[in-house]
Amino acid sequence: MARRRQREQTIFFPWERGGGFLRRSGLARAKPFVAAIGMALLLLLLGSRERRQAGLRATRVTLDVVHSGLDAYRADHDRRCPAELTELRRDGYLAVAPIDAWGRPLRLVCPGRKDPQGYDLLSDGPDGEIGGLDRVE
Repeated sequence: MARRRQREQTIFFPWERGGGFLRRSGLARAKPFVAAIGMALLLLLLGSRERRQAGLRATRVTLDVVHSGLDAYRADHDRRCPAELTELRRDGYLAVAPIDAWGRPLRLVCPGRKDPQGYDLLSDGPDGEIGGLDRVE
């Protein structure tokens, strides 16, 4: 009786096989470059998003500081609002300039839209449109 010839048993890892579409088409060398470009785009996207969020946080802090100075001014001047926010800094109620993170002045609406006895203090936001959807109040 003839003995059957046994095939040699081998185990292949997925990367040891004959190759896929990229290797057959010659694009296997381009894979690291595509990955690097994708990573750079991701970092740019996340960086711009973080810069926007940092600007919003800085503007909210500035609004809080100006709000405190404005309340002190109104307490000293019979609940009247100043003509301009720069008056607060000139009179010593503020230590910082009343500008947002994008270099634009804050807006003071007195009397306020929500509270007629109070005031509204806001920033136009990153795009600078007056009353835009991304304003910071």
